[in-house]
Amino acid sequence: MSAFHVSSVSHASNVPGRAHYHLRVAEGDSDNTEREFEIGKDGLGGIVVGMDGSPASFHAAAWAAGLARRERARLVLVYVEAVGGVAYWSPMGVAVASEAAESLVEELKKEVVSHLKWVDIDWDFVHHRGDPAVGLEQVAEQYRADLIVVGRSRRRGGLLGTVPATLVVEAVRPVVVVP
Repeated sequence: MSAFHVSSVSHASNVPGRAHYHLRVAEGDSDNTEREFEIGKDGLGGIVVGMDGSPASFHAAAWAAGLARRERARLVLVYVEAVGGVAYWSPMGVAVASEAAESLVEELKKEVVSHLKWVDIDWDFVHHRGDPAVGLEQVAEQYRADLIVVGRSRRRGGLLGTVPATLVVEAVRPVVVVP
């Protein structure tokens, strides 16, 4: 089961952002126009960042915030609660794991607010449940993001972790892995 909700923490910039839509005119009919979404056209409109509380994820968020500011793009910070672990095999385990995840999400929100309150960008924080790589791609699709940014794993000797490696191979939009 995978679901997500936008947390109550968000910030809207006073600077109008660049739209990432274009008008398409049907051949022979100049009155028939419709808006169509395109990934990566005419600048970035949205950037999704995977957050797990690690230093690498904060490096990724800092890099993406700078890019979002320069491009006037919306920044969407996403914590994906992986629900496939052993803790989710029993009702008691689900309750404990969910409580721990909610606590981590609250800590991440506070940390994000303290870092981004000085940056003039539009941003949201999303808590998603499911597979991390799939969840980041789903949130990116929901927000029509042009780019996914993640941190490099420190546990695998500097190599790509499972989530960045999966995204690099399977994502439909560009992926940046920040050291």
